[in-house]
Amino acid sequence: MVLAGLALAILLSQLGTNIINVALPTLMNALGVEFGAVQWVVLSYLLVVTAVIVGVGRFGDQIGKKRLYLWGLAIFMAASVLCALSTSLPLLIAGRALQGLGGAILMALSFAFVGEVFPKERVGFAMGVLSTMVSFGIALGPSLGALALAGFGWQSVFWVNLPFGLLAFLLISRYLPDEVEISRRPLPAARFDWIGTILLALTLGAYSLATTFSGKQGLAAPIVLQLGLAAVVGLALFLGVQVKARSPLLKLSMFRNALLSTSMAMSVLVYAVMMATLVLGPFFLSGALGLSTRMVGLVMTVGPLAAAIMGVPAGIVADRIGAKPAMVVGLALFTVGAFSMSWVSRDAGTETYVAAILFISVGLAFFQTPNNTAVMADARPEERGLVSGLLALARNLGLMTGASLMGALFAHAAGDAAVATPEAVTQGMQFAFRIAAFMAAAAFILALTTLGRRRPA
Repeated sequence: MVLAGLALAILLSQLGTNIINVALPTLMNALGVEFGAVQWVVLSYLLVVTAVIVGVGRFGDQIGKKRLYLWGLAIFMAASVLCALSTSLPLLIAGRALQGLGGAILMALSFAFVGEVFPKERVGFAMGVLSTMVSFGIALGPSLGALALAGFGWQSVFWVNLPFGLLAFLLISRYLPDEVEISRRPLPAARFDWIGTILLALTLGAYSLATTFSGKQGLAAPIVLQLGLAAVVGLALFLGVQVKARSPLLKLSMFRNALLSTSMAMSVLVYAVMMATLVLGPFFLSGALGLSTRMVGLVMTVGPLAAAIMGVPAGIVADRIGAKPAMVVGLALFTVGAFSMSWVSRDAGTETYVAAILFISVGLAFFQTPNNTAVMADARPEERGLVSGLLALARNLGLMTGASLMGALFAHAAGDAAVATPEAVTQGMQFAFRIAAFMAAAAFILALTTLGRRRPA
């Protein structure tokens, strides 16, 4: 019952990321706004999630993870109601930002419960289920949003969250043991690092905005450079505060743990490459291969669906052979898929693309489940919320970096995708994935370095 509740909650947080995308054209007409403005309905959610996810994970360690998790579900559902009842774009954006706060709590803490609730021999299985729901949410979001939109209007995209959220709330409140509320090393509320939390949120917000604008205006745009500088200054200030704080948000000594540090680096690289398949895939399938919109949608579901199907088997394998060996196998498959994607062409057709996507997706499943399992098993009980938040942060940073960086690389080689020839689109796809393949290979090499490493005393 606990696992079912956590799975529903993590599904909600992932649906919040992409279920609204299909309704953007409808929202433009319904609210009378331009595309540049309505995009903030998506961006506001992602920005808030990224900015606060580490802070809420740490806060959960302090006040009690179960209590904060239930608050996260309540906030997410209340924000969904606010979004559904919105009659203006500013109110809708505000509702989405509030929904992002709830989603950040769910993303930050879901994996933290596994190590405290499930026996050691079942941790990989439980992690596999939750990782499956992450991929399933990515695959289900567009289709569920399209069905709700077609049948009941754009408001239903938000109303659909309520039955999932209520059921998750009931399961978590009833079956999640109250013992998870008790921190092994509780901190007084007055000693929570509010200054560090705010600085980190501002720093991550600046970085998120920089990557968002870079995908549209280019890396050399003044606003991108200004936000990038703000992020660098914010990071320097944050690190200075952490060195002097009595109870820092992040103990910098945590990153001496090779497993945590390399795990976060690998996650950024892996999810950046995965995001490239979601961002560039439709351009290649339609612009180079000439597939219809319906066929593009079908082909694009292959990857998330394969990752969702393989999530639980990956967890079982991790339980049997160990999380780190399974992770290395996964990244080997992932790297093969990324290199294969750099060879797609019009002559090779859809079959080569699908084969590459399957390698990438299966490799992703065998990376993310064992990776989460290994890191959370290695985390101290009083730091599990924080560590879970750091993993989710790395995933989000990878997704945003991939969307902007890979989009920029594609545009550099192919030019304007709206008018590019099929040959130019193919060239852009191949160029972007040559870089992506080296990123995947770097993640594979990092995975090899984690084997045999131990946490320092």
